Amino acid sequence: MASTQNQNSNFQDFLPLMANKLGGDGLIGELCNGFNLLMDGEKGVITFDSLKKNSALLGLQDLSDDDLRSMLKEGDFDGDEALNQMEFCVLMFRLSPELMEESQFLLEEALLQEFKDCC
Repeated sequence: MASTQNQNSNFQDFLPLMANKLGGDGLIGELCNGFNLLMDGEKGVITFDSLKKNSALLGLQDLSDDDLRSMLKEGDFDGDEALNQMEFCVLMFRLSPELMEESQFLLEEALLQEFKDCC
């Protein structure tokens, strides 16, 4: 689990920078791109197997299977052992408390707009 915490610390420092640089819509777009990189193309969700297979694309190749399962479990709100796009985005924001505190309203508005546009 220590490696997950180390990876999270690096990510927490990076996400607010992305938000400042890209703005709300740009950040949501990048999170959606990240989701698409990690998801199982046939199932449309991030599964353990798709996360393990594609984690090197995000520099997470050193995470253990337990770390990967812990990440999935932390973000899996509906208990299906996978992350849909909304669960993934929420998890990414939860991993960045600084960003969450500064931009909760921005996140809600951008997510609502993103999902209105795609549905």
